[in-house]
Amino acid sequence: MKMSDAPQQISGLLRAIDHPARLQILLAIGEDEACVCHLEALFGWRQAYISQHLMAMRRAGVLKSRRQGKFVYYRLADPRMLELIHLAATVAGVALDDVNTLASSSIDLCKCPRCRVEEETPAISFTL
Repeated sequence: MKMSDAPQQISGLLRAIDHPARLQILLAIGEDEACVCHLEALFGWRQAYISQHLMAMRRAGVLKSRRQGKFVYYRLADPRMLELIHLAATVAGVALDDVNTLASSSIDLCKCPRCRVEEETPAISFTL
């Protein structure tokens, strides 16, 4: 990479995440992964709206995806993206303590196989 290419590449990365919804999605995914139905359940947004943002970030190399049946799961291509977002929040004087994350939220409305398996797994108790 030539030095003259660096500002262009950095600008492209920042443009890929410059929408508030994209930042919310990235923070929600965090170090985990999510399908569109997870994000629908978390935010209450339309599937098409979420999918547009996910695809734009995937094309920009911000997200990676994997398919499991008819479901596509998204994760950060580079976990350091979270550090970048948190640093930007600090510079902006914003606290991210109250951000919705998949880990801290109930995904009761999600119907993907991953959530259904957790939902359908019966509790096992042993008596001694």
